[in-house]
Amino acid sequence: MPEVIFKQLGLIDYKEAWDIQEDLFQKTIADKIKIRNGEEGLSTQNYLLFCEHPHVYTLGKSGSQDNLLLNDEGLAENDANFYKINRGGDITYHGPGQLVAYPIFDLDYFFSDIHKYLRFLEQAVIDTLLDYGIESGRVDGLTGVWIEGDTSRARKICALGVKSSRWVTMHGIGFNVNSDLSYFSHIIPCGIDDKAVTSMEKELGRKLDMEEVSAALKEKLSKQFDYSYINE
Repeated sequence: MPEVIFKQLGLIDYKEAWDIQEDLFQKTIADKIKIRNGEEGLSTQNYLLFCEHPHVYTLGKSGSQDNLLLNDEGLAENDANFYKINRGGDITYHGPGQLVAYPIFDLDYFFSDIHKYLRFLEQAVIDTLLDYGIESGRVDGLTGVWIEGDTSRARKICALGVKSSRWVTMHGIGFNVNSDLSYFSHIIPCGIDDKAVTSMEKELGRKLDMEEVSAALKEKLSKQFDYSYINE
């Protein structure tokens, strides 16, 4: 059974968390290259980082900056930052009350299929929501987790965006738990202009305990990918 080191980073600046991811990502890739070149005594490690971010908009490499509806002055007025980053996908928002999960996984421990990887991430969120009585699922052709996705009331509760190299992953999940949804009005989320966004708080009419939801998602991810957690 694969093993994963879990790190709870708390509320952390987006760039600081990105740097932590990059360090782990690049080290894992470097170790894989050494292993494949015959260097002995090395193995790669899998990591899962959980955190929340101060208000920030991030634009994936396949996205359009036109989907950010704020200029520099507007970003400052909303106390938000903006970064162009190296994941797939378009623009999204992160902020307090959103559970962000960054798996830095060596998929050679699991399976070499990035589409299956995304579906596994989605399923862990779907299973977490079901624990709270929220029915959710997927929308054909779109990444993420949706509520009433096949109706005119479709609304997105979780966005996904990942990067992979040599089957090592980074970036991941933005799961709206107690998110301030007004911040989504300043973007065209994921470049999709005809569907709404939602949160667990909005669906249930109450704030959720972030630690409790984090623990649930952490468990669902380990079950979905069939791994165990270890202490560093």
